Amino acid sequence: MTSADEVILIRGRGRVSALGWRPVPDAPAVSPFTAHSSGLVVAALPAAAETAVAELRRSQPAYRQLDRTVLLALLAARQAAAEAGWPATVAEAAAAVSPLTSHFSPLPLAVSIGSSRGATGRLEAFHTEFLADGTVSAAASPLTTLGNVASWVAFDAGAAGGAALSHSSTCSSAFQALGNAVAWLRAGMATRFLAGGTEAPLTDFTLAQMRALGIYSPFPAAEWPCRPGAGRPSTFVLGEGAAVFALEKVGREQLDQELVAGLRFVLEAVGFGFETIASKTGLSSDGQHFQQAIRQALTQAGRTPHDVDAVVLHSPGTPAGDAAERAALRAVFGAELPPLLSNKWLLGHTLGASGALSLDFALHVLETQQWPAAPFTTDLAPGSSRPIQRVLVNAAGFGGNAASVLVSRLL
Repeated sequence: MTSADEVILIRGRGRVSALGWRPVPDAPAVSPFTAHSSGLVVAALPAAAETAVAELRRSQPAYRQLDRTVLLALLAARQAAAEAGWPATVAEAAAAVSPLTSHFSPLPLAVSIGSSRGATGRLEAFHTEFLADGTVSAAASPLTTLGNVASWVAFDAGAAGGAALSHSSTCSSAFQALGNAVAWLRAGMATRFLAGGTEAPLTDFTLAQMRALGIYSPFPAAEWPCRPGAGRPSTFVLGEGAAVFALEKVGREQLDQELVAGLRFVLEAVGFGFETIASKTGLSSDGQHFQQAIRQALTQAGRTPHDVDAVVLHSPGTPAGDAAERAALRAVFGAELPPLLSNKWLLGHTLGASGALSLDFALHVLETQQWPAAPFTTDLAPGSSRPIQRVLVNAAGFGGNAASVLVSRLL
């Protein structure tokens, strides 16, 4: 647990998703979902963000072979670093290093990135080539390991000598990465972290896997096909995106001085929950893993359920998953739940990136004190009768794992 004299400050954040560079639109009039060549609806990047991905790929020879998952992470990490006032690219980092100071300082910038599937597109492409002619490119192995996601973000940020940690625990991957970063910061093993999640799963094989699970939404793209909290039928829709946060451990005295400059966000706790389940795709009806994660986060932060002003749900639009999370919330909060929020109806389920994008949405709510109302019947709250000072964010994945993040704003 963080010392009372220290806090984990979210100094900057960046994101890219079906909403482009925005955390969430103020009043969405048109569904951002589109039809994929597979016949399924998806939440793909809009044209401007797609152009940015293409430009980034062309910017360096080494980047031309990178998987889309990595490129999305680079875009989000650059935004986060720029907002934090840190060097955002290799060139900027090199220019910021004094010739009298070693680049390999004892506590350089570290990176922790989560992704459920990693280099999905490249892996499928290499496998297709292998089936066609029996040969494999020498670059196939290094380009498709999960570890290459964080290492390329670290390279792009000029973080020579710092930790580059990659995590995969299905849809809670981003929060596993965030929790590791927080642990390193609290232990004094790093002073700054770029941490978050990224996923680019809109490939034919991945979409076929989601269809095979029998959970995909039957609604067309224009009719808001992802509907968390709406009940049956299942309305899971796959999306792509990334969100990264610039984290720094600071003392209370320094924080008090910085508050003069404006609003600051503090990451109070990251809690984890795990349960033993009969099926790797199943979960308990009362969401035991959610309960554990939420309670652990509250205990770490020294908070009570009454201190939570809103909850950003994991809620993927599957009836069983949605119901289990709400049962867990009732077990922790009682019958009177805080306002329930979600951004998946706007950007789909981005698998390993979903927790990070949900946290970015929570920060948007803390900053603006508002969010758009869903255009379908659901239990998601259209607004709140009290100020939003502290938000709990949930994420969970296959295998019975869950994670919860508690974030607050300081005025």
